[in-house]
Amino acid sequence: ILLHTTYEMATYRRVVNSQKCVRAGGKHNDLEDVGRDVYHHTFFEMLGNWSFGDYFKEEACIMAWRLLTEEYRIPPERLYVSYFAGDATSGLPADEETRHIWLSMGVPSDHLLPFGMKDNFWEMGEIGPCGPCTEIHYDHIGGRNAASLVNADSPDVVEIWNLVFMQYNREADHSLRSLPQFSVDTGMGLERLVTVLQGQRSNYDTDLFTPLLSAIQQSSNCPEYRGRTGEADVGKVDMAYRVVADHVRTLSVCIADGVYPGMSGAELVLRRILRRAVRFSTEVLQAPEGVLASLVPTVAHILGDAYPELHKETDRIMDIINENEAQFLSSLKQGRRVIDRTLQRLEKNDTLFPVPVAWSLHRNLGFPLDLIGLMLEEQGLSVDQRALDVLAIENEKLRCQVQTSGDTLVHLDLHSLAQLQSGEVPHTDDSPKYHYSLTQDGKYVFQPCHATVQALYCGQTLVSEVAGGQRCGVVLDRTCFYAEQGGQSHDQGYFIRDGLPDVLYPVEDVQLAGGYVVHQVTAAEVLRKGDQVQLYLDEPQRLACMVKHTATHVLNFALRQLLGSSVEQRGSHVAADRLRFDFSGSLSIPQLQEIERSIHNIITENNAVYIEEVPLARAKDIPGLRTVDEVYPDPVRVVSVAVPVADLYDSQTDRWTSVELCCGTHLLTTGEIGDLVIISERQMVKGISRIVAVTGDDAREAREAGQVLTQEVESLSARLAMVTSLSLADANRLAKEVGILTDAVDCTPIPQWKRRELQTRLKGLQRTTNTSIRKLETKEVSQAHNPILIPFDRAPGTLVMLLSHQQPSGKVLCACQVPKHFLSIGQGWGGLNT
Repeated sequence: ILLHTTYEMATYRRVVNSQKCVRAGGKHNDLEDVGRDVYHHTFFEMLGNWSFGDYFKEEACIMAWRLLTEEYRIPPERLYVSYFAGDATSGLPADEETRHIWLSMGVPSDHLLPFGMKDNFWEMGEIGPCGPCTEIHYDHIGGRNAASLVNADSPDVVEIWNLVFMQYNREADHSLRSLPQFSVDTGMGLERLVTVLQGQRSNYDTDLFTPLLSAIQQSSNCPEYRGRTGEADVGKVDMAYRVVADHVRTLSVCIADGVYPGMSGAELVLRRILRRAVRFSTEVLQAPEGVLASLVPTVAHILGDAYPELHKETDRIMDIINENEAQFLSSLKQGRRVIDRTLQRLEKNDTLFPVPVAWSLHRNLGFPLDLIGLMLEEQGLSVDQRALDVLAIENEKLRCQVQTSGDTLVHLDLHSLAQLQSGEVPHTDDSPKYHYSLTQDGKYVFQPCHATVQALYCGQTLVSEVAGGQRCGVVLDRTCFYAEQGGQSHDQGYFIRDGLPDVLYPVEDVQLAGGYVVHQVTAAEVLRKGDQVQLYLDEPQRLACMVKHTATHVLNFALRQLLGSSVEQRGSHVAADRLRFDFSGSLSIPQLQEIERSIHNIITENNAVYIEEVPLARAKDIPGLRTVDEVYPDPVRVVSVAVPVADLYDSQTDRWTSVELCCGTHLLTTGEIGDLVIISERQMVKGISRIVAVTGDDAREAREAGQVLTQEVESLSARLAMVTSLSLADANRLAKEVGILTDAVDCTPIPQWKRRELQTRLKGLQRTTNTSIRKLETKEVSQAHNPILIPFDRAPGTLVMLLSHQQPSGKVLCACQVPKHFLSIGQGWGGLNT
């Protein structure tokens, strides 16, 4: 979402601010340093001052030095300044201007140090504004010359402020072009500044962290925090204190801002941070489950005055942390066993951990690769990073191949299928996929499943065994994995072989062929026909599909309630991230709103979902039963919302409800859908429309995004209404804002009814600005002071075309005058009538 500044803020030339920052991914990534030292963080508060084409190097340096030495009274002799030394490869000279500025201000030459591109040239990404920077460093000890420790990763000499001089733009071809307007962007870490002002040598010894460290000690009964690092930190206990304290701040702030642990982008980074915190909390500090979440109120106490949303969201933050911790702990225990057993098999002189095992920990148990590295480092081992990168690339290629083709990579051909049947291999018993229950505290429990390998399929041939590294199809006598059917995506997960508990076999796809469930598996080690295996379901992915499938039934019912029984389902697909539903007809804005209200009521009622297997003939007696045009097995599964299946026969209930034949997996109560938002509804072909909807937190985020965009549109509309006499530049700027906001409304997942409302309003605003621009352009051209051109009002009977070159847009404006008596002639020339 693009959050536009108000018109007033857009005119600011000088700005100071404080902002929340998370550095745990991408180019600027401090995650692996956190805990090892006493001054890196994943979340920190950045203090900054900005100049947008106003002051530049000299003023920035003077203001920074005055603030630190006069206002904060930091001894100047403890400060060291670095500047850009130049780079011959890039053709960049040394920043002598900045060097002379500092010298003129009295900074001693032995406290003024040149550094190269890595330390003193700032650029955020591959392209965009960039420039040299000058950094101010502080020596915590003093009474010495510490120049040699600047930028040397010393805990006692740390950077506190970075002044960036934006004077170049990095082009797509990696060349540098001078910016038309120079700017200043500075950043000073609050945590490091507080450390200096409170006379400490560690950020973790300030009042931003000491209450957290105390709370950790009381909750875990560990030895108290001593502030040790490196080899002195025996057992990495103090490192664990710092990691947990830092990470719980990051988790609290991000979740309060609507970013949740997930599987991609910022959500994936937060998931890594949470799992890293859980591991240090439970394994190193030996803290009981739930301690991490119990620290959230302390975070709110420390930061809540500045960020009141932390007080408001404390309970929700704790719930999310607890839920994610519980999911990871079972994987952590399994992963620890995998690592320990692998270590037992290694030779004494081995220093490299097997790459396939490390990858299986990451791919199947969700271990962040940096966490695996830390756990191995504690054992004096490492893993071949290049080999891991190769596996990651291959896995991504495979994923893209499957997504692009929409097909699986392992099929049972007819010949092999006939071989299985002639060999009297029984069909797979997949009833365990329905074996799950709901506990009193609202958690789903999926029962374990043990199975025997019945057949292996590799290279379009049935084989007796497959070697490690091969991709194959595995047929089991029974399975808890859901094979893709009925519009629901297949399950994912892994299984382990009896007698080889430290090797995980990832299940990447599951398909049904002639009564046999075929699991697409990458064999981490040899796998043979007859092997006994234990199956482990990716429970969050399955649960997400269950949510979407039940939500699809409720959506179908809401459509029928609104549009009548004539509406027909024309297809659907259920995945972990969203649902798709095709139907006959289309929906207006009020109808979209009414459907969401109806679904919300069903969710709020938390109706029970009844599932029963009945004879097909008996099922057909159920009044109002919805079916689609396909062949159903006998018996069939009937899924009914709110009304027991037995009460549906012979009109034993007068309640109209959702009831369908379905082989999919479903929730046991509707309340766990959480929320549902239709984020898209459009006509695919004449008479057939497609709905795309999201549920739970994704739905909540879509509603919040819709509210933000509504406020932006209202703000822009109000500004347009207040401007009585626009300049052409102002009109063009507002028209550009309308275009940017239109793109945001078109592309952001928000409620579809809200999208249509905003699109209509923005079209009106676009017409208004376009009309204003045309009038102003015509006025500007007609008032052009050019003696060659004839003003309109002085020669009304003359054919005139006026051209004007616009700055800075580069456009050429054209205005024409055609007298009325030429119009009839013009029509004979092909209709020229303006």
